Amino acid sequence: MVAPVAVTGAAWSTALGHGLDEVWRRLLAGEHGFVEVESPHRLRNLLAAAIPAREDSPARRLRRLAVETLHRALEEAGLTAHGDTTRFVLGTSLGAWLDDEQERGAPLHTWADEVAREVGAREAPVSLSTACSSGSDAILVGAELIRSGAAEVCVCAGVDVLTPSKRLAHSALSTMSPTRSRAFDVRHDGMLLGEGAGVLVLESMAHAKARSAPLLALFRGAGSANDAASMTSPDPAALGARLAMERALSDAGLVPGDIGVINAHGSATPANDRAEAEAFRATFGPGVRPWVFATKGAFGHTLGATGAMEAIALILALREGVVPPVVGLEQPAQDFPCSLPVGRPVRHDERLGLSLTLGFGGFDTALVFEVPR
Repeated sequence: MVAPVAVTGAAWSTALGHGLDEVWRRLLAGEHGFVEVESPHRLRNLLAAAIPAREDSPARRLRRLAVETLHRALEEAGLTAHGDTTRFVLGTSLGAWLDDEQERGAPLHTWADEVAREVGAREAPVSLSTACSSGSDAILVGAELIRSGAAEVCVCAGVDVLTPSKRLAHSALSTMSPTRSRAFDVRHDGMLLGEGAGVLVLESMAHAKARSAPLLALFRGAGSANDAASMTSPDPAALGARLAMERALSDAGLVPGDIGVINAHGSATPANDRAEAEAFRATFGPGVRPWVFATKGAFGHTLGATGAMEAIALILALREGVVPPVVGLEQPAQDFPCSLPVGRPVRHDERLGLSLTLGFGGFDTALVFEVPR
C-alpha cells in the first residue's frame, strides 16, 4: 500500500445547481434536473439535464463550465493556479468537438490548453479522453503524478456538455431511454444525457499538512482496465469492471469487505445494469452488501464529467454518513447483489467507499476514497 493522497478541494457544476451543499440537499431529496431540450433531430426523448447557458456555442459552454468550476475548487482548497508544483489534469469525452467546425479543425487537447491558460496555470495541462471514464481517469492520473513526485498539487477535472450530435448518437444507438432514467429498476430502458463539471484538488499529504489545508477525504487507490468487448456495450461477464475494482482495492491495501458505500455507474441501460450487477456479485461475494447508489437519475449521464462528479458525490456520502436515493428506482431487480436506497436517503457509519465508471470502448475505472472519522 502506498501513502494516501489528500483531497483538499472540490467543486461541481450540475443541472441541480453548483454549490456542494445545495446540490447535496437536492440529491438527498430525490430531485432531478431534467427538462425538455429542443433538438433539430427526431430523438427518442427530449428530456436532458441541461445547465442554463449564457451562450449557445458548445465550445464556449465547455470552456466556461471548466473555468468556473476550476476557480471554485481552487478557492475551496485555499490555493491558486500559479504554484510551481501544481498540475492540471483535464478530461472530457469529445467535448464540443463533434459539433463545432472550428473545434474539429484542432486537436482535442486545444480546449484544455485554453482553459489552463485562462485559470493561470504555469504548466501545460495533461488532457485525456477515455469516454465516460474521463473524469475518473483524470483523478487517477493526478494521484499518480503526486505519488510519483512529479507534482505536489493536481487539479483534476471532468467536463462535458450537451450537444446535438451526442443526443442523436445515443438516440440512434437506443441507449437513450424513451421514458426516464431508472438505474437497477426492473423497468430500466436506457439513460438520459446531462452536462456538467466536477473538480477535485489533490495534494501530497506533506504539502497539505505544511499549509494546514482542510481535508475533505483521502484518495486511497485506483484501478483501471479495458474489457475490449465492444465499442459501445459492456462485457456481459464484466471482466474489465471486476479487474478495475480488484486493482483499486489492491492499490489501496484493502479487501472487498472493507468497502461500505459504492457510487455505481448506474447508467440505467439494461446491458450496463446487468454487467455492473455481475461485477459487484463477483467482486464482493455473498454476505457483503455495501450500499450502492447512483446519480445519473438526477444529473443525467454527463459522459466525460460523470466520473469526477460521482467521486464528489461519494465523498459527500461518506462525510455526511448518508447515501441519497437512486432517482427513478422504485422496483429494484430482485437479484441485485447489494443494498439499494429506494425512495429515501439511508444513514450509515461507513468510512470507505468506491466509485466505478464504465465507459464506451470498454474503459473501466474504479477509485477508492476514505473519510477519516
